[in-house]
Amino acid sequence: MNTLLAETRKAKLAQEQIAQSTIGSIMVMVPATTPKILIVDDDFGVRNLVYRFLSRKYQIESAADGKTALSLFEQFNPALVILDWNLPDLNGYSLCQEMQSRTNVLVLILTSRTDEADKIKILSAGADDFMTKPFSLAEVEVRVEALLRRIRYINPSPTQRIIFKQLAINPEGREVTLNDKPLALTALEFNILHFLASHPNQAWSRPQLIQKIWGCDYVGDGRVVDVHIGQLRKKMEVDASVPEFIKTVRGYGYKFEAPDENTNS
Repeated sequence: MNTLLAETRKAKLAQEQIAQSTIGSIMVMVPATTPKILIVDDDFGVRNLVYRFLSRKYQIESAADGKTALSLFEQFNPALVILDWNLPDLNGYSLCQEMQSRTNVLVLILTSRTDEADKIKILSAGADDFMTKPFSLAEVEVRVEALLRRIRYINPSPTQRIIFKQLAINPEGREVTLNDKPLALTALEFNILHFLASHPNQAWSRPQLIQKIWGCDYVGDGRVVDVHIGQLRKKMEVDASVPEFIKTVRGYGYKFEAPDENTNS
């Protein structure tokens, strides 16, 4: 009898995750098609609280260190990672970049740091958003929902390769080469470059770029555009202070200035 009950329960859990609600003792049925979220934080109190709160709506896994997080990441394939900036074995910067090099995962950083330089470093790592500790569960809910609603620029259109002399952008493989050498871009950096290059010589304001790339419901820091374009310039420009491709439109935003003889293929 006990064996039969165990097998029945196992079959049921294979179809959907059952999460315990943080409100009372209500059991919440979470369908298998619900977005997956990986929580990575070495603070048990924070990790458990966020886990229990988000389990009402999402499929959740959690890890207390970077090594475990990477192993779970491969198996679980989350849509969003909530990642503590300071972990006992790996730092948030390298872990964020490693995860985003594997998939187009969204990353929300948790940090206790409030310095301007630290915030810029977090955004430079490729993070989609960040929250400063301590935070409320209401804020967690708003940030997570906003990120998951985002229609990320995963499958750019058109799908043809874009070539501007020595620069080639392949949207299907999400690859960029410059002077026949591959550029190691984060998911967001690729999205920004492809979007701008798809509209050569057209100026875009920062709010327009946030709407097009991050989504109209983005609730994070508005300086995210400047940070990521700065990172792009460091990777693709001979002199980032005198950019050849991505130009600043003073008092407005940015544009991709197309060299002569560009082609699409």
